[in-house]
Amino acid sequence: MTLEIIPVHIKKEINRGDKLSDLILSSAKQKIQDGDILVISQKIISKQEGRTINLSEVIPSNLALGIGAEYNKDPKLIEVILSESKRIVRMENEIIIVETNQGFVCANAGVDESNVETGYATLLPLDSDKSALSIQRQILEKTKKKVAILVSDTFGRPFRMGQTNCAIGIAGMDSILDYQGTKDSFGKILRVTAIAIADELCSAAELVMGKTLNCPAVIVRNYKYKESHSKINSIIRPENEDLFR
Repeated sequence: MTLEIIPVHIKKEINRGDKLSDLILSSAKQKIQDGDILVISQKIISKQEGRTINLSEVIPSNLALGIGAEYNKDPKLIEVILSESKRIVRMENEIIIVETNQGFVCANAGVDESNVETGYATLLPLDSDKSALSIQRQILEKTKKKVAILVSDTFGRPFRMGQTNCAIGIAGMDSILDYQGTKDSFGKILRVTAIAIADELCSAAELVMGKTLNCPAVIVRNYKYKESHSKINSIIRPENEDLFR
């Protein structure tokens, strides 16, 4: 079968309390099928969950003022980044890399001023796995179809230019496709090959979603995944195995 990535265009601006499952189902040009994977932008989940902040109401700390002055950044935005972070991993060349409260290592703790009203910023969902599971259950209840859900966001990468979409929340499937113990085409046993399939699916979805196309969700069809109760932390490399932190 051919892998399909089907756009779901939502023209409505997402507000706190909106029913995302209803909006996605009513906006989709094709009906949801059993075994589909729904990739949803973090941005609309954050908006729906009220994870939007008015920067004018933020009071920056002395630390935020100092970092803002050194890096030529809005200290109010810095304060929000700090509040969303467990720790600062590195600051250099006007880039702030942190470990977020959710455990992700990324720039600016995922705090984002794009695709939101001027003067506001969106924050990552408090628990993207919980968000994904809630949408999965709502879709099952409304359609009787069993699907997997991936919540995606855009992250930079060490050693490579540009950003790519990664999974920050998951429900209904494994985040890793592990080939360990299987044989390659020459009969050799694979020992360490594990593919970050959740990230790859999110990156593929970004090719259709874009940033300016009013397409915050896609349906991925004909990818055969293994059903699972996996959590997104299964894709985060443990600190004791991370050579770059």
